[in-house]
Amino acid sequence: MLYSLGRYILLLRLSFKKPEKFSVYWKEVMREMVSIGIGSLGIVAIISVFIGAVATIQTAFQLVSDFIPKAIVGTITRDSTILEFSPTISALVLAGRVGSSIASQIGTMRVTEQIDALEIMGVNAPGYLISPKIIAGVTMIPLLVIISICLGLLGGYIACAASKEVSVAQYVQGLTDGFKTIILQVSMVKALFFGFIITSICAYQGFYTSGGALEVGQSATKGVVFSCIFILFADLVISRIML
Repeated sequence: MLYSLGRYILLLRLSFKKPEKFSVYWKEVMREMVSIGIGSLGIVAIISVFIGAVATIQTAFQLVSDFIPKAIVGTITRDSTILEFSPTISALVLAGRVGSSIASQIGTMRVTEQIDALEIMGVNAPGYLISPKIIAGVTMIPLLVIISICLGLLGGYIACAASKEVSVAQYVQGLTDGFKTIILQVSMVKALFFGFIITSICAYQGFYTSGGALEVGQSATKGVVFSCIFILFADLVISRIML
């Protein structure tokens, strides 16, 4: 475990060395931003709308007492969506979509000796392959989380409009009552850390792949599994520190 941690830290150190040619790295960063951000927008949008709608329906179902104002449904949906559903569930989904792609891509380059060829040519392989992915991850995943929050609240709005248990006016009132900025701050900090965890861990697993196609698949699986575990651990730590 300590050996893997040390190798992971050294790989990150190599990844952020001064680039040989900034323009080449910049093009890679832009390409990765498109791949991570635009490529993941569809799945994040679909999940967010349905999560927001389901959270609203279940909250309204549980609050059946006449002594509880129905506007609280909007408040609970808002806080749970911003704090937990959008950042954490989106990150777990992105770990499968983005993380597996990163691990398999770099792992394939390793087993086909493309990384060795880069190193022979004097290119800093970790910097060229990994740092653009990490920069794109910590930039685009928070943006995806913001979109997820908006679509999740929109899903709750649609659920209220389609049902009669909570009116749209009550839902909107609950969204605007007692909002605290710390909730959004915690969500953005989580998204930032989740983006770093997904990209760095999956890149690490792919970079140290050895063998053939079977080992590439195993590296992708390990990258996703470890990313999900550390996402949940970081979620707990950040919530405990900031809330």
